[in-house]
Amino acid sequence: MPKLILKRPIVFFDLEATGTDPAKDRIVELAFVKIAPDGKQDKYVKRINPSIPIPPEVTLIHGIADDDIKNSPLFKQIAHNLYEWLRGCDFGGYNSSKFDLPMLAEEFLRAGINVDFTERNMIDVQQIFFKMESRTLSAAYNFYCNKKLENAHSAEADILATIEVLDAQLEKYADLGHDVVTLHQFTHTDEYVDYARRIILKDGQPVFNFGKHKGRKVEEIFTAEPQYYDWMMQADFALHTKQKISEILNKMKLKKSGLKV
Repeated sequence: MPKLILKRPIVFFDLEATGTDPAKDRIVELAFVKIAPDGKQDKYVKRINPSIPIPPEVTLIHGIADDDIKNSPLFKQIAHNLYEWLRGCDFGGYNSSKFDLPMLAEEFLRAGINVDFTERNMIDVQQIFFKMESRTLSAAYNFYCNKKLENAHSAEADILATIEVLDAQLEKYADLGHDVVTLHQFTHTDEYVDYARRIILKDGQPVFNFGKHKGRKVEEIFTAEPQYYDWMMQADFALHTKQKISEILNKMKLKKSGLKV
């Protein structure tokens, strides 16, 4: 049976949260499964006190209510140990590149940890499924593994199912490639600067992907309208977006001063 080829550990993870907006919502449950190149697995599962109320309609989805996590730790209390546990690992998950990874990065930034996961490969099992078959995680689990997903929207159940689905995908699609870099490239067709995808790359240049300046170069706008940067820093954008536009502005200043970027 084909297996994922690993050169360094990979962590598959799934998050449950108070909502879907990384800028406003918070994690309430997380589940990580670390797989080493030798196949050894390590697991980290924990519920988190988000310090904000969980909307009743969200509780109906993942089954976690305010009373369930009132005595759980805050994310900032586990952040440093978790970050060290994740050090040097690639990532994997189901729809993780658009939800779980941005949410996780935002929580680390709130905790004062200046994360940058751009050097990590990310396998999004959902994208393999969508490109090959197009369905949901429960349908993927049924399609590839011929099983019914019990406890869907439990972080641990979801991520264990995701790993099982990837194993089945590697067996089903012989030409898919079994190494992390190839799968990262296959599951990431869009080039983005920030996890919220407010800024994307076009011909290698950061351009805005929202609002009145959509499609225009960030440097061009920051030069013509310096106040636009200030507005973004004050507005309700994700911390990771603000981090990236600050990096762009700092590079612009260095370039203008004649220093090497």
